[in-house]
Formats: sequence, structure tokens, C-alpha cells
Amino acid sequence: MKKKTVCLDAALFTINEVAIILKTNSDYVHKLRKTGLLKFLKIGNFKVRKETLLEFLEKYEGFDLTNPNQIIPLEENIINQITETNYG
Repeated sequence: MKKKTVCLDAALFTINEVAIILKTNSDYVHKLRKTGLLKFLKIGNFKVRKETLLEFLEKYEGFDLTNPNQIIPLEENIINQITETNYG
């Protein structure tokens, strides 16, 4: 199986390219788009500027984005998991 790669020098990234960069899937990237967490523009297909993607990564570093509708700091998420495990 050939590993998909993305040229990181590009000015714009497609949904699929963002999914590869974030090591996730295109459905999740669409969730980020639909919730407004990651801003896209539409030129034929949805595309995000490289600068916008970098800003997104900086802004949400240290947060759990598993559920884009309920973003929580990683520390809080770890505490919740421990509490649920011990007292759940």
C-alpha cells in the first residue's frame, strides 16, 4: 500500500490533504469545517490556506478536539478519564 503524501509548500490544501496532514479522515475535517473551527474557502472544492491551518494548530494545541462541538483542555480530559475509571 502506497503512503499518501502532501507537499507542505502548497498555499492551499484540500479536505483530503488536510486529513493526511492531521492524520485523520476527511469526515473529521468536514466536522472541523462545519463547526467553524477550521475556516475554508470554496474554489471548486473546499480548500484551506496554509496559514489558516497553521493558526488552527497553534490555537488548539493542548486541547482535545475529538468532539469538535465540545473542546476541552487535555489536562481536564485526563482528569475526567481518571475520575470515570476510579469512580465511574
